Amino acid sequence: MIKTLDIKSALITGGGGGIGFSIAQYFSSLNKKVIICGRTESKLQEAQKQLKGSSYYVLDTGDIKAIPDFIKKITTEHPDLDCLVNNAGVQRPLSVNDMEPRDFLEKADNEININVHGPMHLAVGLLPHFKTKPGAVIMNVSSVLGFIPTSILNPVYNGTKSFVHFWSMNLRTQLEQGGHNIRVIEIAPPSVSTDLHRERADPNDNKKDKNASALTVEEFMDEIIEQWKADVDVMGAGPSKQVVDKWYESFGEKYDQAAGKK
Repeated sequence: MIKTLDIKSALITGGGGGIGFSIAQYFSSLNKKVIICGRTESKLQEAQKQLKGSSYYVLDTGDIKAIPDFIKKITTEHPDLDCLVNNAGVQRPLSVNDMEPRDFLEKADNEININVHGPMHLAVGLLPHFKTKPGAVIMNVSSVLGFIPTSILNPVYNGTKSFVHFWSMNLRTQLEQGGHNIRVIEIAPPSVSTDLHRERADPNDNKKDKNASALTVEEFMDEIIEQWKADVDVMGAGPSKQVVDKWYESFGEKYDQAAGKK
């Protein structure tokens, strides 16, 4: 099976900032080709200036109809592409008590498109290309909230990240059963000091000075890099690592039995 860091060329969604940009920086430091995409061209342009030899594409991963043409374009222009990092995501405070149904559902549907449909369509759409490679890697960024939905004000986000967790497990198993040399990696962050909370009343409540358990992006990346080097399939950092480990201690054996591994 391909080792995680043996990839040559990575497409990183949401690569203009936060965790996505930090992943792009690390891959670039290893002389991997880096391709970033996102919704805001100005952020992508600024990120590209800091990433040697990188390319960028404007893509809203929630625009499902645009994904097939995007995949055709990127695999044509970057035939060496062998890694997808599904990092783009949004987190919206939504309340059935305080919002009109139409407003709630409009925002919820968009969140589901970005967090669920986009990553799934990109991964499945790229599989024919990845199957032509000696090996490939799909990295899906979920969340500790996909394991324990403790952020009550984010009912849709929690569910979307639970989908990413279980989808990653089943996708990994199906590809293994099919004999394909395609790794599926799940990264489950805890609260990390990015702009993910930008739609909250206090967009900085995931910063260190307001949440002692939050990790800086640098702290998060230090732990993730060590797990990449160790070829870990499912990884957390800080508080989320404990949750991930406990989940697999409780249910991993039962899943392995269902997958025919035991």
